[in-house]
Formats: sequence, C-alpha cells, structure tokens
Amino acid sequence: MTVTALPSPAAGRPRTVRWLLRLHRPALYAWAGLVAVLAGALLWLGGPLTEAAAAAWREYDAGCARGGPCSYDQDAILRYKDVYQYTTFAVLAVPFLVAGWAGAALTGRELESGTARLAWTQAVTPARWLAARLAVPAALVTAGTGLLVLLHHRAWTAGDGRIETAKTWYDLPTFVSGGPLVLGLALAGLVIGALLGLLLGRSLVALCAAPLAVAALWTAVQTGLPHLWPAATRVAGRRTFPEYSGIKVEEGVVTSTGAHETTLNCLTDATTACRRLNDRRGVTGFYVDYHPFSHYWPLHLAATGLLLTLTALLTVPAFLLLRRRTTGTPGRTPRRTPGLEKTGGAGAAG
Repeated sequence: MTVTALPSPAAGRPRTVRWLLRLHRPALYAWAGLVAVLAGALLWLGGPLTEAAAAAWREYDAGCARGGPCSYDQDAILRYKDVYQYTTFAVLAVPFLVAGWAGAALTGRELESGTARLAWTQAVTPARWLAARLAVPAALVTAGTGLLVLLHHRAWTAGDGRIETAKTWYDLPTFVSGGPLVLGLALAGLVIGALLGLLLGRSLVALCAAPLAVAALWTAVQTGLPHLWPAATRVAGRRTFPEYSGIKVEEGVVTSTGAHETTLNCLTDATTACRRLNDRRGVTGFYVDYHPFSHYWPLHLAATGLLLTLTALLTVPAFLLLRRRTTGTPGRTPRRTPGLEKTGGAGAAG
C-alpha cells in the first residue's frame, strides 16, 4: 500500500503567508505607497518647511511685531501650517483605513466569495488561516504606523518653540498622532475589522461597520484619556484662576474646609453676581486638575496598553466565531476513501 505524506504545519506556514501576500498584493502596494508618501511629507515638514517657517517668524518678530519694516515670508508659514494639518489627519486616518480594509477584504470578501473555504480544503486549518490574516497585517501595520509616528513626533519637535503658530503638545490630533496611541488604535482597528468581517460575512457591510466601530473606540479613548494617569493640581485665590498648560481634567472651587468642588460657573470674581455666589458657597479659591507635559509619555503608554489589551481580548471571539462557522467544513478532517480499509486489511493479512 502506498502512503502519501501530507505537508507538515511548519512547511505549510510559509506557503500560507506567501499566498496571503499574493492575494492581497494591491493592498500591500497601496499601504507601502501611503507610508512612503506620508514619510516623505513628514521629512519635508520636519526639515525644509520648519526651517523656512521659523526663519519667517524671526523676520516677523524683528520687523512687523516691533513696528519696523514688515517684510517676511508669509507663504512659508502658511505652507508649514497646511502640510502639518494634512499629514496629521492622514496619520489619524490610518486606524480607520486599516479597519475598513480588514473588514471588507481581509475576512469579509473571502467569506463572501468562498475563497476562505477553498483555502481550508488545501491543508490550511481555519485557525491557521485566521492567525495568518491577523499576524502578517499586524506586523506590516506596526512597521508602517510606527515609522509615521516617529516622523510626526520629530516634525512637531522641530517646530516647537520656533514657530509661533505650531500646535501645542496637548492639541488632541497632535497628541494622538505623535505617539504610540495611534498605533494601538490601528491594531485594534485591524482586529475589529477582521471580527466584523467574520461576523457579517459581507464585504460592503463590514467596510462601513468597521470604521464606525473605530470611531466609537476613538470617542471612548478621547473621553477616558485624562483619567488614565493621576493629574496635577493648581490652586489660586479668589483674585484669579490658576494658570496652567496641558490637558485639563476638571476645575472648580476650593471651599473654606479645603474641599475641592467641581463646578463650571463663576470660576472668577469678575462680576458682582459671581462674587456674591462665591461668598455664599464659602469659596476661598479656585483649582484646576490637569496633565502637564511631563505626563505626555505616561498617558500615551497607559492608553496604548489598554488598547493592546483590548486588541488581544477581541482575538478570542474572532477565533471562537470562526470555529463555530467552520464546524463541519469540508476538508477539516481527512476523508475516507471507499474500500481503503478493506484493501489495507487484505494487505496486512497477506
């Protein structure tokens, strides 16, 4: 009796990756092109554009701001502002693009067209099929998004303190796109898109649903971000509100007992009505809880850690859903050839 050896899992793993890259070659080329264009724009922004805009602001401060001859390169300042805005929002769009592609093409279209079931009959188990579809894009997304984050942070740092119209570090788009937080959102978007593609089984529906899910996650991150790290506190008397620079968490009044009560009205004694109200409340001063620049990386790391934990947890229902969908899928168990047992038995007896 002739025995045919099946391909080992180790031998099938590189073949699975090669087939995945070949199947999604257009998306791979588009991703490489997007990263290359954005990387070039960010290098341009952090180099020549920053130098030209900084020189223009020096000329402005030396002349126009002091009432002297007003001659400066206004176009350089506006060009820097436009390129910074476009590149920032392009980096922020990465998690939405990844989620939409993962839902539409990575899982949804393959289930809809039957390509996935064809792969499962070619000595590729459904679990390995999904693992490859999560691991390979995750590596490419991490490499590309990580490069863009580094270049964006470099470009912002180059203009900080030199360009008067440069965004502050606590500007939300600047904060998110300049650190690992946007990478965490992109990886979460990948798993969310893949999960929705498996759940819905329709590429167009998953294409619409995945970015909406990332938008909901973005809103949750934006709301919870100030509360992920202990805030600093500034207190001032009744004369003025405390000065601060950073991400505000909450603000309010300080009572005669030293308690901090959150409120949004009459945080100064600018009017007679506010003075009377603060007298009745027993206010001795005002306070603000905020995150200074020293909390930049702790906030990023805390938020990214939560997103990566969520990403890992979402892979569990993805594999469970795939297992339920593929129960009884042809090709998951070896088929018995009619008469094989009988032939094998006769051979053994002989």
